[in-house]
Amino acid sequence: MTSEITLFVNPTAGGGRGARAARPAAAALRDAGFSVRTVLGDDPRDALDRARAAVDGGTGALIAVGGDGMANLALQAVVGTGTPFGLVAAGTGNDFARALGMPLREPAAAGRMIADALKCGRVRDIDLGRIGDRWFAAVLASGFDSRVNDRGNRMRLPLGRFKYDLATVAELAAFRPLPYRITLDGGGVREVEATLVAVGNGPSYGGGMRICPGADLTDGLFDITVVGECSRATLLRVFPRVYRGTHVDHPAVTVLRAATVELAAEQVTGYADGEPVGPLPLTARCVPGALRVVGP
Repeated sequence: MTSEITLFVNPTAGGGRGARAARPAAAALRDAGFSVRTVLGDDPRDALDRARAAVDGGTGALIAVGGDGMANLALQAVVGTGTPFGLVAAGTGNDFARALGMPLREPAAAGRMIADALKCGRVRDIDLGRIGDRWFAAVLASGFDSRVNDRGNRMRLPLGRFKYDLATVAELAAFRPLPYRITLDGGGVREVEATLVAVGNGPSYGGGMRICPGADLTDGLFDITVVGECSRATLLRVFPRVYRGTHVDHPAVTVLRAATVELAAEQVTGYADGEPVGPLPLTARCVPGALRVVGP
């Protein structure tokens, strides 16, 4: 493996934490003897083109510095290439970093961990989800949670996570369960009234909400959490339990497992790793061993 590695940086992640995190992460990697090249971009498309060029040029590893959105963008450059992927968590949610066991908002510690893993050959292959030609690492969200994302993305103020708290309140006032059609592994269609359906390759989204607490990055299967028809009062009682993952014990919640899932519902946008992927219907496939990662 070449000693030159690439930092793929989102300078705006976490209100500027991405740019600040890149410096101590790069310093830790250089202290370990690596040559570090930094890749930015004028926009996501330009950044992805530059990351792909670094991978095609034989970089020893591609290290994303930022949040889940930046990690998701980096996946598109490295998946299937065998180039090791690392993550320095510097965003708001950092759910993929949680799933990998990486330090959160400790860029120097993350850089040292990645450097040690690269030197020791401590790499492992993990599963990814695929929707068409788009890859995701953590969760495909649809329903109530994706409508919160829709509303939050339309809001200019306030900034940061608070606007999503406001969007949650607004959506809660207007939301009704939706008729879903769910197909698992090409089998029969399940027709259900659901508040949300989340397809988990990893366990959490939204900054530590363990919506699919049993999801395993290496088992070749998704965990699909279906929150059925329930009142606003029930949703308000159950929702806080998602941070511990104990919501799955509630009678309104069903957990399914499958390698392929098709979701269909009217006027619902799917969000994968917090990024919009398009309106339902969508088909997600779990691809075993799609990504080689470095870390714990």
